[in-house]
Amino acid sequence: MARVSEIAAKVRSKNAGPFWLTIDIFCGSAEAFDRLRGALGDDRVARALGCAPAALKRFDIAELSVIKFSLPRPQVQGSIRDRDMHGASFANLVAELEIEDA
Repeated sequence: MARVSEIAAKVRSKNAGPFWLTIDIFCGSAEAFDRLRGALGDDRVARALGCAPAALKRFDIAELSVIKFSLPRPQVQGSIRDRDMHGASFANLVAELEIEDA
């Protein structure tokens, strides 16, 4: 099995305002895009990120070979319980998901 980070060129996450996070998977090729798009179901990604599947928004951008997920932040940015002010650590939760070998 391979991890998402071994297939994609880059996985990053960041704030999309104080209430939302976005995770971008830059696949690097059409083949990697197709492989990851098929393997990363919304339920699986939502479970890894600790959010309800209904709250997860997904954008598959074939022209750029990018898969993007957006979700509500678990804590409002900058609040006393916010442990990741920039939202950067959420990428690791997706990057470490294992994908079946092709």
